[in-house]
Amino acid sequence: MHAWDVSPKEAIAIQKALQSHINLTDDFGDIKTVAGVDVGFRKNNTITVAAIAVLDFQTLEVIETVVAHRPTTFPYIPGLLSFREVPCVLEAMLKLSAQPDLLLCDGQGIAHPRRFGIAAHLGLLLDLPAIGVGKSRLCGTHPEVPAKKGSHIPLMDKDEQIGVVLRTRSNIKPLYISPGHRVSMHSAHKLVMQCITKYRLPETTRRAHKLASG
Repeated sequence: MHAWDVSPKEAIAIQKALQSHINLTDDFGDIKTVAGVDVGFRKNNTITVAAIAVLDFQTLEVIETVVAHRPTTFPYIPGLLSFREVPCVLEAMLKLSAQPDLLLCDGQGIAHPRRFGIAAHLGLLLDLPAIGVGKSRLCGTHPEVPAKKGSHIPLMDKDEQIGVVLRTRSNIKPLYISPGHRVSMHSAHKLVMQCITKYRLPETTRRAHKLASG
């Protein structure tokens, strides 16, 4: 663990130092539970709300949900959102009766300017397999994704693949999937697709989003 009460410059230095510890190989066993993680803000962004929804990986039925609240202490700075959100997520994690086998985080994994988005940050700190499920693109480029559900193309930053652009519903805006920790690029979008039902978002982060914004 590291300090959270830091300047933006110090936060960037922490990201750069921790990024080298990220594991982008499949380092997980049988996945029985998967958790969605989402963060919202209330009272003019002065209160951070972190929500976690734990689902059965096979049935996608909700097993447990928790919510944590705490004062917002870090400013909104693109690329440093984990310093604004993760402290509250860690409080929520402490409320769970058992750790999930996989985290799907609303945000980025390595599809980040310093390859250290919230899914990478959380996965490393908790030593849990984690995947970033971004609703929008933070960095990288890609051509148009075919319109059919399940279609996917690489998200590239120059010559480096940093994620997968995944169409989770036909003719609906795609999601930006990137491994965070202990999950490979090859497996990340497949695991997310296993959590898709009839909605654009996987059931995990969809449930967590409802809790965080409710």
